[in-house]
Amino acid sequence: MPNRKDYTIGWISAIECEYIAGKAFLDAEHPIPDDLPVNDNNVYTLGEIGKHNVVIATLPSGQYGISSATAVVKDMLHSFPNIRIGLMVGVGGGAPLYLPDADEQDIRLGDIVVSKPIDGQSGVIQYDFGKNIQNQEFKLTGFLNQPPPLLLAAITGLSSQYAMNLHGNGLNGCIDSVLDKYPGLKKDYQRPDLVSDKLYRAQVTHPAHATTGASCATLCGDDPSKLVQRPERPEAGTP
Repeated sequence: MPNRKDYTIGWISAIECEYIAGKAFLDAEHPIPDDLPVNDNNVYTLGEIGKHNVVIATLPSGQYGISSATAVVKDMLHSFPNIRIGLMVGVGGGAPLYLPDADEQDIRLGDIVVSKPIDGQSGVIQYDFGKNIQNQEFKLTGFLNQPPPLLLAAITGLSSQYAMNLHGNGLNGCIDSVLDKYPGLKKDYQRPDLVSDKLYRAQVTHPAHATTGASCATLCGDDPSKLVQRPERPEAGTP
């Protein structure tokens, strides 16, 4: 039976699909300890990734936001007192920016994005930490705290390793292994086909009351004049 004090990484997922993906990437899953506090409202998946013992929890169904996440973290830290690092891992939303002379800005569907501090800011902006003023640029009014030094050092290490690795970062192989292990996940969790990754120009407005399940090509059209033309990447899936 695992000891609750042996777990050092806390992993929070906001929605079910993020939780499923996290569980699928565990190298091994551990049984739930019998001595969890009775007032802990979380449901956990325990396991290991590499040499790290990981605790994964998700927000209650249909409940999102800071207050729900805070409650989950509070119970997790009480039940697993030696957690050293907390991670919020999941699906990100954002606006892709394509600049022909700046390939590092070219975000595609299925990319994994890791933010880092720059110019004294944390690298993660809370959605309500800013304001729009007519005819002016978006004004940032606050940002979240920076990650701990250990994680910032890890980012530098991973970045240098990727730069020196002529065979890519190995993510595609890891994802393929997981999908082979859980073939039922392929339909909804494999990387989208490249032909579906269309970047519409900012002037194209997606209908507010779209039919459920309808594609952007159906709703907005696939006229080339509405799309930002982007060249294929040298290797599919390479950031």
